[in-house]
Amino acid sequence: MTEATIDTTQGNSSNQLLRRDVRFLGNILGEVLIHQGGQELLNLEEQIREMSKTLRASSDPALLQDFKKVIGSLSPEDRHNVVRAFAIYFQLVNIAEQNHRIRRKRDYDRSAGEKIQPGSIENTIAELSKRDVSADELQDMLQTISLELVMTAHPTEATRRVVLEIHQRIAEDVMKLDNPSLTNREREQLREKLVSEVLTLWQTDELRDRKPTVLDEVRNGLYYFDETLFDVLPEVYQELDRCLTKYYPDSDWAIPTFLRFGSWIGGDRDGNPSVTAQITWETLTLHRQLALKKYEQQLVQLMNHLSFSTNIVQVSPELLASIELDKQNIRLKSEDVWRNDNEPYRIKLTYMVEKIANTQNHGSKNTKAKYSAPEELLDDLYLIDRSLRNHYADYTANIYIRKLIRQVELFGFHLAGLDVRQHSKEHESAMNEILARMNIASNYSSLSEDEKIALLSRLLNDPRPLMSPYLEYSESTMEVISVYKAIKAAQAEFGPKCITTYLISMTQGASDLLEVMVLGKEVGLYRRETDGTVRCTLQPAPLFETIEDLHAAPGIMETVFSIPAYRDSIPDFNNIQEIMLGYSDSNKDGGVLTANWELRVALKDITKTARRHQVKLKFFHGRGGALGRGGMPLNRSILAQPPETIGGGIKITEQGEVLSSRYALKGIAYRSLEQATSALITSAYLAKKPQNSADEQEYEAIMKSISEQSQTKYQDLIFRDSDFYQFFKESTPLPEIGELNIGSRPSKRKGSDRFEDLRAIPWVFAWTQSRYLLPAWYAAGSGLQTYYRGNPDNLRKLKEMYESWSFFSSTIDNLQMALGKADMLIAQEYSQMSKNTEAGKRIFEQIRNEYELTSQLILQITGQKEILDNQSVIQESIKLRNPYVDPLSYLQVQLLTELRSLEGNSEDGAKLLREVLLTINGIAAGLRNTG
Repeated sequence: MTEATIDTTQGNSSNQLLRRDVRFLGNILGEVLIHQGGQELLNLEEQIREMSKTLRASSDPALLQDFKKVIGSLSPEDRHNVVRAFAIYFQLVNIAEQNHRIRRKRDYDRSAGEKIQPGSIENTIAELSKRDVSADELQDMLQTISLELVMTAHPTEATRRVVLEIHQRIAEDVMKLDNPSLTNREREQLREKLVSEVLTLWQTDELRDRKPTVLDEVRNGLYYFDETLFDVLPEVYQELDRCLTKYYPDSDWAIPTFLRFGSWIGGDRDGNPSVTAQITWETLTLHRQLALKKYEQQLVQLMNHLSFSTNIVQVSPELLASIELDKQNIRLKSEDVWRNDNEPYRIKLTYMVEKIANTQNHGSKNTKAKYSAPEELLDDLYLIDRSLRNHYADYTANIYIRKLIRQVELFGFHLAGLDVRQHSKEHESAMNEILARMNIASNYSSLSEDEKIALLSRLLNDPRPLMSPYLEYSESTMEVISVYKAIKAAQAEFGPKCITTYLISMTQGASDLLEVMVLGKEVGLYRRETDGTVRCTLQPAPLFETIEDLHAAPGIMETVFSIPAYRDSIPDFNNIQEIMLGYSDSNKDGGVLTANWELRVALKDITKTARRHQVKLKFFHGRGGALGRGGMPLNRSILAQPPETIGGGIKITEQGEVLSSRYALKGIAYRSLEQATSALITSAYLAKKPQNSADEQEYEAIMKSISEQSQTKYQDLIFRDSDFYQFFKESTPLPEIGELNIGSRPSKRKGSDRFEDLRAIPWVFAWTQSRYLLPAWYAAGSGLQTYYRGNPDNLRKLKEMYESWSFFSSTIDNLQMALGKADMLIAQEYSQMSKNTEAGKRIFEQIRNEYELTSQLILQITGQKEILDNQSVIQESIKLRNPYVDPLSYLQVQLLTELRSLEGNSEDGAKLLREVLLTINGIAAGLRNTG
C-alpha cells in the first residue's frame, strides 16, 4: 500500500508526524506485498482501494456493481491476500495512531509551564488549587477515592499474543523515528528492521488453531502486568505526588493506595466449566510467581545503585543489626555471598533476594529465611529507606526505594485480587441437594423467597456444620463446595487479599447472597464468635444484569441489609458492600437508551438504600469495549457516574481488545491511568459540591418517559418480532464468530440456540461486524420522538438538557459515535443474506428508518450539520477508515454467502470459513473496540 494515509486529525506539525508514520508503514507494507505476491498483488489491492474510495464519494449504482464484480472475480488466492493486506494495513495504522497519542503527551510535557495537557493529573490539581480547595480538603478527597480495574477474559480480543508482540516491536521502532540525532545509516537500519517485522507479520498466522485454555488466558493477562503495569502504576502515583507538592508546597502528602488492578481470569466460572477449583489455585500460583519474580528483578537492579561504602558514609545501626540477623537465619551459597564488607546495602539486598527465592520455594520450612507476608518485605525496604536518608541519600531513596515500596503495597505477593464469579442457579442447586440430604428441606428450590431467607438466616446463626463427611454428593455440588475450600486455603497460602469477592451472576433475590454465605460458612469463610461478633473473609457481591433485575436491586439490598446475620459481616470489609451492574445484558434486554437510564436510576436508588443502613457501596461497572456494552474511554466512564455514588470506590472491567489497546504500550497505559486518576479526583470534588437542581428533576422525569417508549420500541423488534432472531443469525456472521477461538468460554450460557441464552458479547460483536452497530443506538430515536412530537418547545427543552445535563449530553454523544460508525449501505448487503427475503427487507427497512430518525433528531438537538461535528477528530478518522473497511465487508458477505451454500464439513467449507475469520479480524482492526 503506497502513499496511503489515514489522517485522523487536522494538519499541524505534530499531526504531520502521524501522516509520516502512516505513509512510512504503508510503503513498507507495499514493499512486502510486492516481495510476497509480486507487483500484481499490490496493483490489485490498490485498484480495490481506489474503487472503494470513489464509491464512498459517489452513490452511483453502476459503480457499486463494478466494485462487486471485481470483488467477486478474485481467485481464492488473490482474495486471501487482499483480505490480509487490508487487515494488516489497519494493524499498522492503529500502531501509528497509538504512537501519536504518546507523542502528543510528550509534546505537552516538553512545554511544561506553558500549557498543561487536558485530562492530566497536573491539570486537575492546578484547577483545584485555583478554586482555593485547601490541602486538608484535598487530602480528605484522596482518602475517599478508589478505583480497581479488573481484567477479564471475555472473548473479544481477536488478535493473537504473538501478533501483539510484533505490534509492540513495530511501535517501539517507529517511535525511534522521532529521534533527531539518528544518522542516515541508523535510519536505514531502522527501516530494514521494520521491513523485517512487517514481513514477519505477513507470514504469521493471525488465527488461533485452537481455543485458548483458561491458563493461556491467565498468562495473557499477566503479560500486561509484566510488560507495563508493574512499572506504570507507581509512576502514576509519583506524578500525583509531584503535582501535589508543586501546587501545595507547604503540605506533607500521604497518598493512599487508591488505584490498583484485579482479575477475573481463572476465577470467572459463570458458564465456563473449564474454570475449576484447581484452575483457580493454579491461577493464584502464577500470580504469586510473577509478583516475586518482579521483586527479585528489582532487588537485583537495586544492587547496582546502592554501592554506598561505610568508608565514606555511616549507615544506620538497625541496618547493620538486620544484616547480622540475616546471617544467622539465612544460608547463602558461597558464590552468592557479597564479599565487600564495606557495602552493607548490597549485603542486605543479597539476603533479601535469597528470602524472595525461599518464599517461592514451598518446601522452605525456615520462616525466618523467607518472607511470610509482603509486610515483612516492606519492613526491610523501609529499613533501607531510613538508613539512606540517615546519610542524606534522599534522592536514591525517593527514586528507587519508594517506587519499590509502592509496588509492594500495590501488588503484594498475590499481584492482583482475583474475583470468583458463578451463576446463582449453581448455588441454589447445591443448596437444594445439601438440605435434602440432611433432611432440613426436602425441596429448597420450591420454597418462597421469604421462606428461603428465614431458613438461610437460621443456618448462618447455627454454629454447627451443614454437610456431613459421611454422605456422598453429586459431582456438581462437590465442585461448588470445592471452590469455597480452595478460597479458604488460598487466603491462608497467598494472603487474605488474594480473593475477597464472590460475584453472583443473575442475582434475583436476597437468598442468592445468603446461599453464598452459608456455603462459605461450611469452610470457615464466615463464622460467628462466642461473643456474637461475625468474622467474614469473603463477601457475596450481587450482579444485577437485566432491566428487571435493576428494578429489583434496591429492594433486594434493603432486605439484605436488614438481615442481622448478613449486616454483621460488612464491618470486616471496612463497612463497604460491593455491587456489580451489568451494562451488556441490560442493553441486550432493553436497548442502549433504556439501559443507560435504568443503570443511573439503580445507582442512585441503591445508594439511598445503603445510606439508610449506614453502609458504603463500591459499585462494580461491568463495561465492555464496544459502545453497545457500555464502552467508552476510562476517564469518561468514571465521570459518567453520579458523583454521590462513588463514596465506597469504583470497580470497572477491562476486557478483550481493551486490554491491548490501553495497556500494551507503556505510554498509552500511563496516559489512560493518568486520565482515570484525574477523573477520580474530579468526581470526588463534585461529590462534595452536590448540585441537584429543580431543572435536573424535570429532566429526569422527561428521560424516564423517553426511556419507557424506547424500551417498547426496542423490545417490539428484538423480542416480539418472530422473524427477528433468524434474521439476526442469517444477516450477521454470528455463527462464524464462535469459530474464532478467541476465548475458553462458550458463546452461549447453556449451549442452546435460544436468544435469551446468547451472551451479550457475540450479540454486539456480530452487529458491529455487519456495520449495523444496532445495540449501540437502536430505538433511541423513537424514544426521543415520543417526547419531541414536532413541538418546538419540547425541542428547546431537549437542547437545554443537552447543554446543561451531563448525563443527557454524554448519552447523545455516545449515540453519535455509534451512528457515525454504523453504515446502512453496507448493512443492507448483509441483510440480503436473509433466507426469508420478505422478512429480511421488512426488518432492514425498520432498522434503517430508525437509524435515519435517530440521526435527524440528534442533529436537531445538537444543532450540528453532520453527526460527530462536535468530535471532528473521530469524525474524520471514521470517514477516512471506512473506504478501507468496506472491501473487507463486501468480501465477508461474499464469503459468508458461499460458505453457507455448502452442505457438510467439506474441505472447501473449511477454507472458506478460514477466509471469513480473516475478514472478521480485519474489520475488528479497522473499526476498533468491536466487542
